Amino acid sequence: MSNIQLQSFTAEREWTIEGIPVLTAAVSVPEPVPAADNVSRRIRRYYQLQCRSFLHYCEKWLLPLAEAEYRAALAVSAPLPCFHAALEYRVTWQDRELLSLYTQSREVTLPGQTLLTRRGDTWDLAAGYPIPLSDFFPARSPWKQQLMALAAEEIQRQERAGIAQYHLRRPQDLRRRFNSQNYYLTREGLTVFFPMYAIAPSAEGIPAFTIPYAQLGEEAFARLLPPAET
Repeated sequence: MSNIQLQSFTAEREWTIEGIPVLTAAVSVPEPVPAADNVSRRIRRYYQLQCRSFLHYCEKWLLPLAEAEYRAALAVSAPLPCFHAALEYRVTWQDRELLSLYTQSREVTLPGQTLLTRRGDTWDLAAGYPIPLSDFFPARSPWKQQLMALAAEEIQRQERAGIAQYHLRRPQDLRRRFNSQNYYLTREGLTVFFPMYAIAPSAEGIPAFTIPYAQLGEEAFARLLPPAET
């Protein structure tokens, strides 16, 4: 398959109460162009659904909160609030066989409250389906333990250097909070990430750890590594 071409599909919505904006939403998701084959159409439908789901979430869950804050502010003649939500994406790896990216939403609601949510997707462009992380490792490999051990080492390094703070008490806490769907590929290595608040305070945002492929063993991610020199 030739390298898939992407452009951004964008959408914006604004919700008002009594003519006053109380919530805005902006979406930018990847869209294959042209969507002329089954794989491209499947990827397009996937992110179109994500776009619609995000806007539905904004209307169903954020709009009632925004209206409540608006009416509370109106009752005491306080400045009228306006909530903001956005969904964006970033392509992190792309070649003839694989497409890896993440989408990330940002919700800005009450003063000082921002919620980030990230989702990673890695597509097999021949089959047209997302690839489980386990597929990159040899069969029966203890890859989860390996990844969490390397992530724990990076957490310890950051805490010793005073550049980040985490609230993990035991090594098992890291493994329990890890979702194997939360990954994407980069040129530098495999990136695994954790939800906001899962292992660190909100100031750390979404904790993400990029592990060089060479640290994961010769058989892991072999399809991404350049051929050995002879």
